[in-house]
This record gives sequence, C-alpha cells and structure tokens, in this order.
Amino acid sequence: MSSFPKARPVRRSLISVLDRYIAKQFAGPFVFGVAAFSSILVSVGSVFDLIRKMTELGLPFAIASRVFLLQLPEFVSLSFPMATLLSTLMVYTRLSTDSELIALRSAGISVYRLIAPAIVLSLLVTALTFGFNEAIVPMAKYQASTTLESALKADKPTFQERNIRFEQMKDVKQPDGTKVQMLQRLFYARAFDGQRMRGLTVLDFSQEGLNQIITSESAVWNGKQSTWDFYDGTIYIVAPDGSYRNILRFDQQQIQLPRTPLDLASRNPDSAEMNIEEVREYLKIVEQSGDERRIRKLHLRIQQKFAFPFVCLVFGLTGATLGIRPQRAGKGTSFAISILIIFTYYLLSFICDSLGQLELLTPTIAAWLPTILGLSAGAILLTRAAR
Repeated sequence: MSSFPKARPVRRSLISVLDRYIAKQFAGPFVFGVAAFSSILVSVGSVFDLIRKMTELGLPFAIASRVFLLQLPEFVSLSFPMATLLSTLMVYTRLSTDSELIALRSAGISVYRLIAPAIVLSLLVTALTFGFNEAIVPMAKYQASTTLESALKADKPTFQERNIRFEQMKDVKQPDGTKVQMLQRLFYARAFDGQRMRGLTVLDFSQEGLNQIITSESAVWNGKQSTWDFYDGTIYIVAPDGSYRNILRFDQQQIQLPRTPLDLASRNPDSAEMNIEEVREYLKIVEQSGDERRIRKLHLRIQQKFAFPFVCLVFGLTGATLGIRPQRAGKGTSFAISILIIFTYYLLSFICDSLGQLELLTPTIAAWLPTILGLSAGAILLTRAAR
C-alpha cells in the first residue's frame, strides 16, 4: 500500500503570507505619516520662529538653514509614534473596508492574530525611536542651540545664572563603625555670568565646628592651578566657642575648593539636549545643590525618556484595534481620527507632567501613567473587537 506525504498545514502558510502582506502595507502609510507630521511639527516649532529671527534679528540665511537641519531630527522623532498610529489605522481600515478582514476571520484567524503584525512593527518602531532619541536627537538639538546662540548673542553672555548653591559632604566615621554624611562646606554665589561668580559666601565646617567664613565680591576658576581666585573679600576665622579669632581682608586669594559649583552653574542645558546617561551625570551635580525642585524635574525627564518610545506601541495597538472594526472610512477620516487620538494622548501627558512637577505624582508614575492608560484603553478596545 503506497503512502502519501502529509499535507502541509494551510494555516501556517497562510499566516506567514499574511504577516508579510500586512507588513508591506505599513511601509507606505508610515513613510507618509513621518513626512506629513514632521512637516507640520517643524513648521510650527521651527520654521516660523527662524523666519521671525531672520527678519527681526538679522539672522543670516545660512545659519538659519543649518539650525533648521539640526532641529529636524527632533521633530522626526516626535513623528514616529504619530506615523505608527496613522499607518496602522489606515492599513486595517482599508482591510476592513475591502472585506479582507471578514474573509480572514472566516478562515479561522482570530482578531488577536490579525493585529499581531501591527504589535511587532510597533515594537520595532519603539526600538528605533529610543535609539534615535539617544544617539541623534540630543547631539543635534545641542548643536542647534549653540549655533543659534552664537549667531544672535556673539557679544553677550549666553546665560545668567543666579543663586548657585552647593553643599559639599563628607563621610564621618562614628564610634560604632558606621559612616554618616556630614556637611563639610556650604557654597553660595549670588550670580554667574558665564565667566565670573559674584556675591560669594563660603561656610567651612571641615574642622570640628564652624571655623571659617569666606565672603568675596567675585571669584573665577583658575583652571591651570585647579583653584578658585577670590577677589575683594574677607576671611573670618571662628574659634570653637563661636567667637571670632581673626579677620583677614584680601584683594586676591587662592582658595582650594572643588569646581563643582562652577559645573553646576555653567552646565544648565535643556534635558532634551542630553541622552539618559548624560542627564544622570548632570543629576549627580544638581543633587549637590540641594535644589529639590530641579532634582525632581530631572528625575521626571529621565523617566520620560524611557517612557516616550512606548507611545509607538500604544498608538500601534490603538490604531490597529480601531481600524479592524467594520466601517467605511477613507484616508481623510483616518487622518482626522489620528489627530484626535494624538491630541488626547499628549494633553494627558502634559497634565501628568504638571502633576509630577507639582509633586502630586511621583516622577515614575507621572512619566508612565499616559502609556499605562493608553495600553489599557487599547486592550479594552481589542477585547471588545474580538467578541
């Protein structure tokens, strides 16, 4: 009796073809979405402002063009989640409108399996967005900012920082062998113009009890000798009992202090101009200032840098779930629905960001709550669509 080879399961082949088919459908709408949303964002966020600077402030066209190109990666990155939403919504809406989804479901393919390609592609775009934001956007945004400042403020300091505070701590060994952090020096400067600190006061606790107070009109960092050059100041030597032991006035005095206050004052960039590791390094400097509001904001920005790429997954799930439902809609309707969803999501993100800075939400919750709510809403829509 002759034997025949077993037939290959049709469903496995069908699903493989289905995945490739849906994936190919995403390419065109995704590229269109990136181009469309990038154009809108860059026009609103960059072009109009650069044109105003060219006409009112005399910004050269060559500099404006360079700044435009350097700002473009930021807007392209912002368009990735939006393009993911638009492409999934357009693809599944077309499949639903052409009754292709009905045919596939009649073949026994579940709704969950139908949107699997959208989830996988959304995760790929999530990884792309994270890498783009880490490797390209911060560097390009920083170059754009410095280029614009150099062109518009060549004869002026690029910033004016005020109220610089720095606490230098040290580990003190206790009788039981444990170590406790104690305040060693307290540094305060009234202002910093990019070159010189002004209105300085230093309280020195390096010995037991307060033993030295330094006041000075100004100070600059001496990079060659790694010291501070203080000008027009007074040193008050304090005895252990709190009485003044000596008072020394000086025109110029070199004082051994860390350069951390200078780093704290001069390194005040936008967190968008740094990747996650750079923000963490900057956070270590800010933590020494004791500025709780600034510290909390940086913690929030770090969490947002992790959370933002997952907006692609939220939008991919939402777009596929809405598109898979039976409907008769064209590209214009899909674009309008995308705008509505994007507006709702970013409004929620703005509210959570404000609540995070007001300490009503922790930085982690404030950063991730919109993503969690978006995924929950998408899961609910998907469950209803699968019924």
